[in-house]
Amino acid sequence: MSGADTEGHAGRRRLPAEWEPQDGVLLTWPHAGSDWAPILAEVERVFVEIAVAIARSERLIVACHDPALQARVEGLLRAAGVDAGTAEDARARLFCVPSDDTWARDHGPICVVDDDAAPLPLSFRFRGWGGKFPAERDDAITRALSAKGAFARDARRLSLELEGGAIESDGRGTLLTTRACVLNENRNNGGLGEVDAERAFAEHFGAERVLWLSHGHLEGDDTDSHIDTLVRLAPGADGRGDALVYQGCDDGDDPHYADLNAMRDELLALRTMAGAPYALHALPWPRAQHDDAGERLPATYANYLILNDAVLVPTYDDPADAAALQVVAAAHPGRAVLGIDCRWLIWQHGSLHCVTMQLPRGSLRPGGEP
Repeated sequence: MSGADTEGHAGRRRLPAEWEPQDGVLLTWPHAGSDWAPILAEVERVFVEIAVAIARSERLIVACHDPALQARVEGLLRAAGVDAGTAEDARARLFCVPSDDTWARDHGPICVVDDDAAPLPLSFRFRGWGGKFPAERDDAITRALSAKGAFARDARRLSLELEGGAIESDGRGTLLTTRACVLNENRNNGGLGEVDAERAFAEHFGAERVLWLSHGHLEGDDTDSHIDTLVRLAPGADGRGDALVYQGCDDGDDPHYADLNAMRDELLALRTMAGAPYALHALPWPRAQHDDAGERLPATYANYLILNDAVLVPTYDDPADAAALQVVAAAHPGRAVLGIDCRWLIWQHGSLHCVTMQLPRGSLRPGGEP
């Protein structure tokens, strides 16, 4: 680890669960200079719908590629009824920050809690999922937002290459992840092994244990099996994070069938901190979706976003959509569940959780109630 990695911690660290209180959510808006250009109008409509749903619950931080886009986004959000602008008390606060793409889950800050008053935004290296895509501007977004005063505490840069979609936390010391992603040599972490990764997770997130999965993938996924496309830790009936929501597959003719069922078997063998089995919630399997070139797209219901009083679930105009909402509702009692049509998002091989990053309570610079 570099000196930046080991810079003094202020007491015990903890990575909050997504269902803990939040200040807001980060979005990085799509623009004409990105791969979204051919379907920009369609995907902007999805982003507006996501932004409006988030703004009902909490604040928004929106990274806009240039001043023209910032003005456009302000107009789009105001037309949709969201108070948007550069003022600190705006419901959607806009920042002019250059970007390559829109996947805030992976280039945004991972905020940890320690003894200081405000959560600490950590800026891990992002290289477009192992160097698959240009990402230099995305890699700088968290630090640029910090320099512009978005966060209550300055972001800290780390040398480890890690994406937010690769890890799930219950807020009480358990991290869930996949070997295929975190240990992949393309992440350029100097041959990081399982023991090394667990040591890093303990240092950066206060993780007491790491639950590793060896199975689970989606065709069309560029992330090398991000956990947030496959399995999610959930509060469950008692709110303690002892539930797992996972993407099932009941179609024996589908190429995912064997691997996703092997993943289910791994989940059945996992135990909570108290030694009990997890409560498992299987999501239904959506029909196969393909782009115009016939490539399979990674449609998954597991890629949902938890807000303070709601859960936003990706839908795909599929007969299984309604059942998926019911499964998510059962694992997240007390929250409204809202479906967002994400068929345009998966055209770029990600979904709803991938384009968002939640910011725990206290993360944002004061300016209006969350």
